[in-house]
Amino acid sequence: MDKLLELRKIMNIKGINHYIITSSDPHQSEYVAEYYKGRAYISGFTGSAGTLLVSEDSAKLWTDGRYFIQAENQLKGTGIDLMKMNEKGYPTLNEWIENNVNENENVGFYGSCYSCNDYKKLLEISRKNKFNIAMEEDLLQQVWENRPSLPSDEIFLHDSKFAGKTASEKIKEVREKMEKLKAENYIISSLDDIAWLFNIRGTDVKFTPVAISYALISKTKAKLYIDINKVNTKVKENLNSEGIEIIDYSLIIDDIKEIKDSILIDPAKTNARIYSNINPEVKIIEGTNITTTLKAIKNKVEISNIEKSQVRDGVVMVKFIKWLRENIGKEKITEISSTNKLSALRATAENSKGDSFESIAGYKDHAAMMHYSATEESNYELKEEGLFLLDSGGQYLDGTTDITRTFALGNLTDEEKKNYTLVLKGHIGLAKAKFLKGANGSTLDILARKPLWDEGLDYKCGTGHGVGFFLSVHEGPQGIRPYGNTVTLEPGMIITNEPGVYKEGKYGIRIENTLLVVKDRETESGEFYKFDTISYCPIDLNAVVVDMLTEEEKNWLNNYHKTVFEKLNSYLSKDEVEFLKQETREI
Repeated sequence: MDKLLELRKIMNIKGINHYIITSSDPHQSEYVAEYYKGRAYISGFTGSAGTLLVSEDSAKLWTDGRYFIQAENQLKGTGIDLMKMNEKGYPTLNEWIENNVNENENVGFYGSCYSCNDYKKLLEISRKNKFNIAMEEDLLQQVWENRPSLPSDEIFLHDSKFAGKTASEKIKEVREKMEKLKAENYIISSLDDIAWLFNIRGTDVKFTPVAISYALISKTKAKLYIDINKVNTKVKENLNSEGIEIIDYSLIIDDIKEIKDSILIDPAKTNARIYSNINPEVKIIEGTNITTTLKAIKNKVEISNIEKSQVRDGVVMVKFIKWLRENIGKEKITEISSTNKLSALRATAENSKGDSFESIAGYKDHAAMMHYSATEESNYELKEEGLFLLDSGGQYLDGTTDITRTFALGNLTDEEKKNYTLVLKGHIGLAKAKFLKGANGSTLDILARKPLWDEGLDYKCGTGHGVGFFLSVHEGPQGIRPYGNTVTLEPGMIITNEPGVYKEGKYGIRIENTLLVVKDRETESGEFYKFDTISYCPIDLNAVVVDMLTEEEKNWLNNYHKTVFEKLNSYLSKDEVEFLKQETREI
């Protein structure tokens, strides 16, 4: 409450009636450096997605279904109302502003952390309602005591033996796409796109190996805007040899203002400050980042490397599961200590660069919060009963992994077993899909939900997301969800398969593997694609009601487990092999 009061004092001094704080940074990142976690600082809500609106006499926070339970708990006593996105009875942020902000009032936000898309929508509303927009100042600077510093670690090069292509080869591909779009200039703000394009990596964002930067590509120049102290001589020389010029991060706005020819931007990934400083006479071409589309389709070298990292991660998972099975009830294992154990195992693996996100370890009712994060206060001890959900992943020089397993730690209720099996049926339904070229994730989403819908169940989130290559664990543009994604699935794309059931106050279930889109066959009806499952880890058979599975589903599960055993057994000790045999037994 004190933080809200302090913010309101500053708002009053500045003459701002409503102030918006997003979860983002100047690059519209999903996960951000500690310096940019102002929404969490003010509200107390720590989920990765959400927008806070502070007015003179009220405060509201918008977030999606992944975080409803968490947000309700964390917002208690703060004076902040939870606004449930995509739920009946709750207006969107823009709807609320349109209905509540009056003529001559001032709506403020920090333009560097506000997306171009959202800014343009707000502009439309402001013209209609005749209120003013103030976006120059970051009011958090005057409120946030001991605000973390911006990251300062050096960047490093990502070898083309992993990436499959040099930076100059990728820049050439980008310029070819620019020419087709008749774009003379191309500004890239998203950090994973820049890291991919220039084959650089950094440590500015926890779990995601990127560096805070901008890129500006023209027909003749490729510029990287970054804190120059982060670029050592060796890296600079290498980048220069690839035709990349290093420029101080702070100069991007100055250079944007000087552009006279057409410029390409991704409005979903460009901030309002960049957008508003483009010369009004310059033709702006809007579309999904060229780099986003290019990096979504993994090349042959990347796919080969991903296979290696997935096998390596599978070995880690088997070692962890064996440890969990053998020690549960014998020593104190908690949500936190279990994730620490898994992280330690991953850290010893070849090419390991740590976790790919903060592991979600939810025991019993905690697992009902899809993105639950254990704290010392909430930390459950695991017992020989109930369900334990563990969603984790690793960063490797040769790939990024993301996998979820839900474990039966002991006796389960009939309801738990039934719903676990329904989730498995949905998972299998999507995994074995074959689909015509041109299909998108929204087309296929029903395959994962149907067994649940048949029983009147659903989950308040998407079914799958793209995965980067030693980059972001959540990578677009592809996705599998019931609405909003029309990006066609193409061979070389990586995407997750993770249906679930979440019962508030009781338990949560999710089974997640990573899929690779591959060609299946061509018939007179056209070209067909399918998925190859490339995560290799046993699915807990102790929670499966076998009689609920069709013969086809049993065959899929048995074949999957056969593949898991074949892929992993040579990297395991004799005891671990025997354990894996039992975990992958036929049903």
